[in-house]
Amino acid sequence: MIHALRFSNFFSFADESEISFVLDARASGTESSFASTATDRHLSKLLAVVGANGAGKTNVIKALDFVCWFITQSFFKEGGGALAVEPHLLGTDRASHFELEFEAEHKLYRYTLAVSSERVLSESLQLKTSRLFSTLFTREWDEASGTEKIQQRGFGLPQKQAEKVKPLASLISTAEQFGVETARSIVNALGKRRSNVGPAGRKAFRGMHDVMNATQFFFDSEQHRQKMTTLLNQWDFGLQDVQIETLRSMQDGKEEEVLVPFGIHRDGEREMKLPMFAESSGTQAAFVLLASLLPILAEGGVVIFDELESDLHPLMLEPILNLFISPKSNPHNAQIIFTCHSLEILNLLRKGQIMLVEKTEHCRSEAWRLSDMEGVRTDDNFYAKYMAGTYGAVPML
Repeated sequence: MIHALRFSNFFSFADESEISFVLDARASGTESSFASTATDRHLSKLLAVVGANGAGKTNVIKALDFVCWFITQSFFKEGGGALAVEPHLLGTDRASHFELEFEAEHKLYRYTLAVSSERVLSESLQLKTSRLFSTLFTREWDEASGTEKIQQRGFGLPQKQAEKVKPLASLISTAEQFGVETARSIVNALGKRRSNVGPAGRKAFRGMHDVMNATQFFFDSEQHRQKMTTLLNQWDFGLQDVQIETLRSMQDGKEEEVLVPFGIHRDGEREMKLPMFAESSGTQAAFVLLASLLPILAEGGVVIFDELESDLHPLMLEPILNLFISPKSNPHNAQIIFTCHSLEILNLLRKGQIMLVEKTEHCRSEAWRLSDMEGVRTDDNFYAKYMAGTYGAVPML
């Protein structure tokens, strides 16, 4: 589970900003939150990021996606290329800074990273053992001497292997390749992630390509296919069933088998079978979205999603979020952080679950949670007050 991420000098964010799923004690006791197994904190299952176009919303969630990727997958990055991380263009520091607090196997960790596009400048991992955090490893790059110093205190990676860590790889991602138990548990925890953001921002819906990928997923998992079909039927897409058939197709002069999804529509006793590619873009988008959400809901993890309502009716947001809120559909307390332009979402969430983002006149993005503002009551009409400009983070038109 993600507790919080603090970051600075990352794309449009010059000063430190924080993504936090941690709720105060008064916000506990609802199905949209859960108790941490490693601390006495209560964590939210949901976090919405709201603000004007160009405010920096995507960069907020991109920061979390980048750190999770770096910890778990950076060992596999091919050499020769730079990291897709850029400091604020008006800043003087070439490093971007991150601090992530997260749980893995009922333990609370604190991870810090300073990185440029060329190399890791510093990295450390701490474990909460009592009231304090104990350091498991530190890693520091000395620019003057061109050397790196790595110290471990029970992390478990052989020092000879640690000293061979690649400049653009995390020591955790590296250690996981050598069977270090702590690294394995962290990679397993943070690796349960689905995201539609990358270095260039949101990965737009790619029509047939994404539908085919989702089709393969549902073909491989009958349980998830049935759940997807039930949800699409409940969401009033007019579908009674979604069936996947194997058809033969000519590709480059060769006959190949292709999986094709069909929507089954019924009018009384009459049945109509329609290829998914002929369904509306909203139906296709929901079909693809569920292929990302259902495995995380079944196993736990985090979903990082830009423009969650894209290609969907705004009223679809509530049933999608209810999948995370309900303990029945979300038994392992999966979390979702998402950006959104459908402002009615503000009245579906609590103030600790709403993050506002605004770009200042100095071209610096700022982010804060609604619960951090003075005078915001839990029974306020967040939508009405936001639209009136009370909270800021609105377009200046």
